[in-house]
Amino acid sequence: MTEKAEVRHESRWRVGFDIGGTFTDLVLLDDATGGTYRHKTLTTPADPSEGAYNGLVSLLELAGLQARDVTSLIHGTTLAINSLLERKGARTAFVATKGFRDVLVLGREYRYDIYDLDGSPAPPLLPRSQAFELEERVSAAGEVVRPLREEDIVQLARRLREEEYEAVAVLFLHSYAWPAHEQEAARILARELPGVSVSVSHHVSREIREYDRGVLTAMNAFIQPKAKRYMARLDEKLRAGGFAGDWLVMGSHGGLMAPSVAGEFPTRIIESGPAAGVVATADFARKGGHKEVLAFDMGGTTAKACLVRGGEPSITTDYEVGRADRLLKGSGLPVKLPVVDMIEIGAGGGSIARVDALGLLEIGPESASADPGPACYGKGGTEPTVTDANVVLGLLDPGSFLGGRMTLDVEAARTALAKVAEPLGLTVEEAAWGIHEVANNKMAEALRTHAVEKGVNPANLTMLAFGGAGPSHAYSLGKLLGVREVFFPAGAGVYSAFGLLTAPPTSDFVRADRRRLDENIDLAAVQTVFEDGFAEALTVLDATGVDRASVQREYLADVRYVGQGSELTVRVPESFLTDGDSAALVGEFEVAHRRRFGRILPGVPAEVVNWRGRARTEAPTVASPDQTADAGAALAHRTVSIYAGRESGRRDAPLVHRAGFPVGRKIDGPALIQEDECAIYVGPDATAILDEHGNILMEVN
Repeated sequence: MTEKAEVRHESRWRVGFDIGGTFTDLVLLDDATGGTYRHKTLTTPADPSEGAYNGLVSLLELAGLQARDVTSLIHGTTLAINSLLERKGARTAFVATKGFRDVLVLGREYRYDIYDLDGSPAPPLLPRSQAFELEERVSAAGEVVRPLREEDIVQLARRLREEEYEAVAVLFLHSYAWPAHEQEAARILARELPGVSVSVSHHVSREIREYDRGVLTAMNAFIQPKAKRYMARLDEKLRAGGFAGDWLVMGSHGGLMAPSVAGEFPTRIIESGPAAGVVATADFARKGGHKEVLAFDMGGTTAKACLVRGGEPSITTDYEVGRADRLLKGSGLPVKLPVVDMIEIGAGGGSIARVDALGLLEIGPESASADPGPACYGKGGTEPTVTDANVVLGLLDPGSFLGGRMTLDVEAARTALAKVAEPLGLTVEEAAWGIHEVANNKMAEALRTHAVEKGVNPANLTMLAFGGAGPSHAYSLGKLLGVREVFFPAGAGVYSAFGLLTAPPTSDFVRADRRRLDENIDLAAVQTVFEDGFAEALTVLDATGVDRASVQREYLADVRYVGQGSELTVRVPESFLTDGDSAALVGEFEVAHRRRFGRILPGVPAEVVNWRGRARTEAPTVASPDQTADAGAALAHRTVSIYAGRESGRRDAPLVHRAGFPVGRKIDGPALIQEDECAIYVGPDATAILDEHGNILMEVN
């Protein structure tokens, strides 16, 4: 026992903890061996940091460690996205150049679905009554057309103070290139409004298009006070609990940042937790040599998916939140920042089922979340959910949930499901199967759309399924998509928390600088833009404690044909950076254009709209504890009853704990493979085998 403790103290222990809408997932990793301890606990919605801290304490008790033994913590949070979706943020004033007060309300003025006459986009984050104007104007060339007057700002500040605003978002025209007026406004507002958060657009984003920049700035101001309080509160808890090491936060771009940066720019952590699972999938793809992998993450509140190509997650700068229609681009609020390109589906374990006015079964988007949770949790929930359906179907073992720490109430689940069974004239089992199928078809439709938009056939993809509910639905989802190979990583139920430990510190920047790509391009000016951007990115990275000498630089550009209204982000070739080889950059753009649209436009000149850059360190190397194959070993299991549909009814199936699943041994479905944090359902016409790296491969017929 003493020797084991000594090994632990010599090892490098890191913790990843991801706060979701229903559960908080935690993973403790030994970098020397790749060994892990895992823990899952219910999220505490009133104060998410409370549940996270208690989970950390429980995790360390499980491992026999002290807080001082942990060298670093990595955190993923849903704070930002939940604040935006629920519209629970600070009372925020929007201040714009005179004549642009209505920019948030007017939006882009186009229909996201031209055939839906009643369709409307997501409502603006801030109402018109909270928008104000200041007399100022700078031209796109930097000429001061109308100067900014201090007395106007002081007068506005007095009004904002009287009306008890907690935050201010400032958007001046052309400040992406000429920020002097915004800088002056920020200085005066900070002086006149002590304690009020001030976000100015050129700090949040240096892109053109005032609507996109205005929305992002309003978002940042709206959630900044809550984010700063949360980061400070969590830091206080960690320090008081003896955690002396650094802690970092996962960004939406799949990289890490300091808590101070996350508090100042909470728009950069909108997809903090989900991005971690995609980063882990990229690590899985690189190690296994998988060219195209569909990351499928289904938790208690939502399901998400992302395509990983060549070991790298897809990154987009055209992300949206709060879509009026989840599948239609343009129906939400734009987030013009680098974000892991995921599609979100309103189907999670806690999604509530109901019978609509037409007598049809519907799932979500309402969720039982962590409080009160599904009926089977026994915490007061009475509405039928996807988790309740899975319990009744036998896809979740009531006595094995959370490693036996939480027993599921089957009778409470059946009582809740009767609310949809009786109106539809179904048995409780048939209603449960219907909920399971509707949820799967809803997800399959969204994932098929996502794959087609990326130009791939979903049937040709390998799926990696994780999250608390993902392994319960991956078989049925794979059947609907035609996917033949589905992998379940070790610790699939808390895989996003593991992904936090595979990500490097990263910082992105963007600079608007519209230039034609021809032989006369001013390369020196472009190099100056990149130098300025990387200076900013390195300053942000300094807060994470990285060595600047280890930072890698990635050069990117947003390019379009002259006359187009949107751009494609492409890699900037080395020959352009050194010799101004515009043809090489145009070539990168045309490859991307052909891949996206199936054609190029010969003879039409191209132009750069924005230069982008990414500064990051090498991703940490995570050891994989290999296991010895023992396919002939006895398979310890007990039998459970699984409902597999109206025609099949209930069937006996083995329940195997993953820890007792021999490497190389194949199991024929139907079967249930149990982990402490999730249950893997192997369907009737599928087989499962555990490989030497701890991954379970399910082959679907």
